[in-house]
Amino acid sequence: MVQVARDLLGKILVTEMDGQRTAGIITETEAYRAPDDRACHAWNNRRTARTEVMFREGGRAYVYLCYGIHHLFNVVTGPENMAHAVLVRAIEPVDGLELMQERRNIRHSKPGIPPVQLTTGPGALSKALGIRTSLSGQQLTLPDTPVWIEDNGSDTQETDIASGKRIGVDYAGECAEWPWRFWLKHSRYVKRQ
Repeated sequence: MVQVARDLLGKILVTEMDGQRTAGIITETEAYRAPDDRACHAWNNRRTARTEVMFREGGRAYVYLCYGIHHLFNVVTGPENMAHAVLVRAIEPVDGLELMQERRNIRHSKPGIPPVQLTTGPGALSKALGIRTSLSGQQLTLPDTPVWIEDNGSDTQETDIASGKRIGVDYAGECAEWPWRFWLKHSRYVKRQ
């Protein structure tokens, strides 16, 4: 799952709903692993209605509601019964900019240059792409689905990737220090701590 978190950088996260496509280059991710990662929702192999999708085979969406407000998008990465996932934290918009701005109620004065806050942060990108918890469990590799990940052929080099501790998991003790957050060094669309 750590390698998948790195490999997702530079890929395209796409949604198509009601014939409207929105998409962005994945610029920031975080890895989570059960059973030993106290920051993981499935820590100690905890199975709940919400986390059950994490125990399915990799390649599925895990979307959960944070603080009752934000829908957060994750990619399930483990084999069946191994609850591993990667949280997508930020994207750089490439398609459907006007629709993303409308969904986020954000306008800006520089045409063609989206403001960083439009899709930086996991709640912001999900809202911009129209991702909701109803998509949890969705297979991300099948055609004709509302959400998927495309390989655009870009070759992200190891030298383009930075890593550090994950954000917002201080409650997880020593696990909070694990350097499982990854981002594209030269992207504007990365959460600054």
